Amino acid sequence: MGVCVNNALETFVIGIRRHRDLVWRRRWLVLATMGVVGVGSAIGVSMFQDQYQATARVYVNTQTVLKPLMQSLTFQPDIDQQVSMLARTLISRPNVEKLVADPSLELDHGNLADRDRVVTRLMSDIKITPSGSGNLYDVSYRGANPELARRLVAATVGLFVDSGSGDKKRDSQEARTFIDEQIRVYEGKLVEAENRLKEFKVRNFGVTGVSNQDYFSRVSALTEEVSKLRVDLNAAEQSRDTYRRELVSENPQLPLDLAPGAAAAPGSMAARIDEQRRVLDELLRRYTDEHPDVVNARRVLAQLEAEAQRKKAEEQALGKSGLANGAATSPVYQKLRIAIAESEALVASLHSQLAAKQVLLDQVRADAGRQPQVEAELAQLNRDYDIIRKNYDTMVARRESAALGVKLDESSQLAEFKVVEPPRVPPTPVFPGKARLALLALLLSLVSGVAAAIAADLLWPTFADKESLRQFTGRPVLGTLSTLTTDAGLARQRTGNLRFGLLLTLVVVAQATWAVLTALHPHAR
Repeated sequence: MGVCVNNALETFVIGIRRHRDLVWRRRWLVLATMGVVGVGSAIGVSMFQDQYQATARVYVNTQTVLKPLMQSLTFQPDIDQQVSMLARTLISRPNVEKLVADPSLELDHGNLADRDRVVTRLMSDIKITPSGSGNLYDVSYRGANPELARRLVAATVGLFVDSGSGDKKRDSQEARTFIDEQIRVYEGKLVEAENRLKEFKVRNFGVTGVSNQDYFSRVSALTEEVSKLRVDLNAAEQSRDTYRRELVSENPQLPLDLAPGAAAAPGSMAARIDEQRRVLDELLRRYTDEHPDVVNARRVLAQLEAEAQRKKAEEQALGKSGLANGAATSPVYQKLRIAIAESEALVASLHSQLAAKQVLLDQVRADAGRQPQVEAELAQLNRDYDIIRKNYDTMVARRESAALGVKLDESSQLAEFKVVEPPRVPPTPVFPGKARLALLALLLSLVSGVAAAIAADLLWPTFADKESLRQFTGRPVLGTLSTLTTDAGLARQRTGNLRFGLLLTLVVVAQATWAVLTALHPHAR
């Protein structure tokens, strides 16, 4: 292991010596190359301008206290997404033109072509990039003038903050204007739908039924009512017939010793007439004169009055004795006659109600062909009206939310812009800088000289000893020739070496001096 290390070290040392000798043999080429590269580097570095980068950091706080409190009261857009989109679209031509037109920046020189070039350059040089995971944004600009770069970044930050609040308020106002316009449109549609529905119901009043029942439900309900009235009429007629049979078998006269007197019958008839008149008055309060119950009550009252007149005429013809002998004096008989009269009235009323319901049922059945179409049209009108009404109510509710959102924007900001780091410019230029370039130019001239010597040796190789010749050709070397240098030759060599040393020192000192001066005064030309 030690032997291998020693061999590698010896090979390395031999290589270093060989390249040293190579550079020394072509020292004038090295010197010329260093001079040319040094002069070219000096010219290039002198034309280079240091670039200073101004930066600022803005924090956008979208999680304010009002945001959760107003969650269900007003519509709130995605503030984070809006701020992100604003940051990506802020550096647009109209916004940059505003910056160029700012007199404090002194960027507008009045020439349209120059102004367009400045705007295009600023659009590519000004950067707004998100920083970290939060709502942090870095605003940066790189330019030759550090003060101009700082003022330009400050103006960009101001434009960022103003655009955020201004765009949000403008969006709220535009949303409210749009909703107001839509409400006016839907209000007109709602009035038209209400008028169509009203005209349809008036035109088809008897067909639609003005109720919520459809055709088949109405027919079913009317059929059940007619059936119930028939049952009630049949029961009333049977009750009336029963009373009649009882009346035929009942003796109208009481024994003479139990007779209450002739005045009982007329008094009983008068009470019935009064009761019927009271019933008629009660019906007139509730119904019109054409109502079946009212008509039946009038008929019963007329019958009672006619019977009273007939009895009165019989009493006058027969006299007091005849009244006592011919008038019904049995209270059971009188009650049966009253029950029969009431049964007759009930039967007449049921007949009238049954006839009215039967006429209505026949009318509904007669409209069987038209009824489904009318109800379908009514359902369509109701559906259109409900949809328009729902949209109208929704728009009104959203208008209130939009109005509340506008007031919220006027009173406070849901997104608060904070300048975390104000615009600043580091005192040193960004890499590489003119001072670093000057040092790199010095190093480049040295490396270029050595590289030129090595390249020349590769193109036109020379050999200082037989070992290098043998390694290059791969053939055995038969012998070598020695040179004998005289004292005059040694003197010339010393003179040439001295001249080379002086020139090399002059070149190196000149380049080092230039590099130091450039580092100390980077803005000097």
